[in-house]
Amino acid sequence: MSGYYFLLIVIAVFFIMEGITWLTHRYIMHGLLWYLHKDHHQPTPGVFEKNDAFFLIFAIPSWLSIMLGLQYHFYGIAAIGFGIALYGFAYFIVHEVIIHQRIKWFTRSNNTYIRTIRWAHKMHHKHLGKEEGESFGMLFVAAKYWKKVRDDNKRKAN
Repeated sequence: MSGYYFLLIVIAVFFIMEGITWLTHRYIMHGLLWYLHKDHHQPTPGVFEKNDAFFLIFAIPSWLSIMLGLQYHFYGIAAIGFGIALYGFAYFIVHEVIIHQRIKWFTRSNNTYIRTIRWAHKMHHKHLGKEEGESFGMLFVAAKYWKKVRDDNKRKAN
């Protein structure tokens, strides 16, 4: 497999993972596995949440794909694993660092993208139960959140 196809698979999987994440968040985390996700919407004391277990749910297939794909020369499978891992890294930076600020970087950013994803996630968290949620994606958010932030920027400019 050429490096071009390998990279193409990694990038495609990265973008596909946003859809998989949306579906998983909407129907699994806010459904069957709500008992693991609940403490993310209704925080309890402590550094870690049961919700952090989802890191393993996504990391294990990524790791296995990379390890087995490289070991047995199935480079397409390894590329899938790397795409999942790349998305996991982006998810960690966006969700844990930028949005929830579990690590204190970007705390005062006025960047439009950062403000938009924070607003969309805030709208997601206004729902404390598993029903009636909104904004289940992470890296790409609906146009209405972009509009809200742009309108806020215009109001601030006047």
